[in-house]
Amino acid sequence: MVATDVNDREIQLRGLLDKISAYIEQFHGGSVEFVSFDGKHLSVRLGGACLNCPLLPSTLHGWVEGTIHQFFPEVEVVEEK
Repeated sequence: MVATDVNDREIQLRGLLDKISAYIEQFHGGSVEFVSFDGKHLSVRLGGACLNCPLLPSTLHGWVEGTIHQFFPEVEVVEEK
């Protein structure tokens, strides 16, 4: 039963990340990509214009992590390099 819950949350997280990435790409030329989800930790990778950008931490923690926490407060967002 727990596996189904994790799978459902993964599907929802992927959808939310797709929307966040579309926004970042359209307005800033960057992207955020789903790497993995273990039920507690969501690993993401930033790309495009986000690479080597001095605002990458703000994008990761502000937009990505902040938005994820609005819907999934228990999920920890981790940057995969």
